[in-house]
Amino acid sequence: MEFLPAITLLVALVQIVFEGYRWQMLPIYIFALLLLLIPNLLPKKSQQTLARSLWLKIAGLILLLGIFVPSIALPVLLPVPRLPAATGPYKVGTFSIMLTDTSRKEQYSGNPDNPRRIMIQVWYPAEPKSNNRFAPWVDRADIISPAISRYLKLPSFFLDHLKYARTGAYLDAPSSNVRKSYPLLLFSHGWNGFRSQNSYQVINYASNGFVVIAVDHTYGSVATVFPDGEVAYNNPQALPEGLPDKEYFPIANRLINQWAGDLGFVLDTLAVMNRDDPAHGLTGKIDLDKVGVFGHSTGGGAAVEFCERDSRCKAGVGLDAYMSPVSETVLELGLRQPFLFMFSETWPSNKNWKLFNELFSNSDQATVLTILGTSHYDFTDLPILSPIAAQLGLKGALASDRVVKIVSNYPLAFFNQVFYGIPTNLLDGPSKVYPEVVIP
Repeated sequence: MEFLPAITLLVALVQIVFEGYRWQMLPIYIFALLLLLIPNLLPKKSQQTLARSLWLKIAGLILLLGIFVPSIALPVLLPVPRLPAATGPYKVGTFSIMLTDTSRKEQYSGNPDNPRRIMIQVWYPAEPKSNNRFAPWVDRADIISPAISRYLKLPSFFLDHLKYARTGAYLDAPSSNVRKSYPLLLFSHGWNGFRSQNSYQVINYASNGFVVIAVDHTYGSVATVFPDGEVAYNNPQALPEGLPDKEYFPIANRLINQWAGDLGFVLDTLAVMNRDDPAHGLTGKIDLDKVGVFGHSTGGGAAVEFCERDSRCKAGVGLDAYMSPVSETVLELGLRQPFLFMFSETWPSNKNWKLFNELFSNSDQATVLTILGTSHYDFTDLPILSPIAAQLGLKGALASDRVVKIVSNYPLAFFNQVFYGIPTNLLDGPSKVYPEVVIP
């Protein structure tokens, strides 16, 4: 008992030094100070009475435990997230760069003369050196984390601890020379999403031999931070709520077309980088004949829109794909590439199902499945932020470790089959390994 104040204070100091201040730890900081100060503030007579009385000792211990137990609840319930380990044989490198498309004007900045600027993040098989450090889960967390909190209707400081989260990808690591080149996957986030929202998924793909590129769709992402420090927050007018379908569709389709244009521009840029990229070491590393696209929500709709009109897309995956913005022509023509559509149990509306069924019936090689016990954000990293993610409305009832395996393994099996010729029976029907997955 007499060593408890010193031990508690030491633990608090070690946490601050090695990890950094976290608001979730504030009760422990206060608890440590109280343990240290209270004995010195009590009169000597009171201390002697406390020392002689067993009941007072017990009462004091109960009081301290009553303070201590709640104080450890916050860091347990809102820990610094750790991404699941990648399953592939490759180490993973990553970097982020800004691209400027001078052929397209920015539609949502308020200045029609601005060119379209986007941030992209690249993950790739790598051979890291000893000086390569792990990349953060999200760049500029000081800006992105409050923006995510506000979007989720949480206090702006609620996710400040995400600045301490690190991934298993090495920042600016040299690319791997195990293979001459690697298939390419493009990722499109959802409305108010961000480019690293599916980090555990994309890092796992890169570890299994893919170059993966995620796009921040400027003014559609929750916030895009450019290298010069300029911040482009989500523009709600780009996808307004509460409009009748007749007014909503042209606005939503305009957004989807811009996002599809972003994907096309990224591919154009990569073709140039693939010829000569001394800065990042990707010269010749990308197999541009093997391009897949996947997206979540509105990004899933963008993947559909892009793949129907651009033959460079050889396969695609839609994660709770939002179909309302997709062009009527695309729904009528359908998709010719192999496509995997994964839906959560609770999110898709009757309208979304109706539009999807039209696309599905007109497509050649589409597979659709539903994951029981899941909700819309289960297709992102958000469920691994907290053990109470379901109570915060960030996931469905299915356990996070099961969600991670299903959401990562099914698309990986699909892309491996298309681009590496590795057969899989996961897409043929119900699986004993994954009984939560329903394939009609």
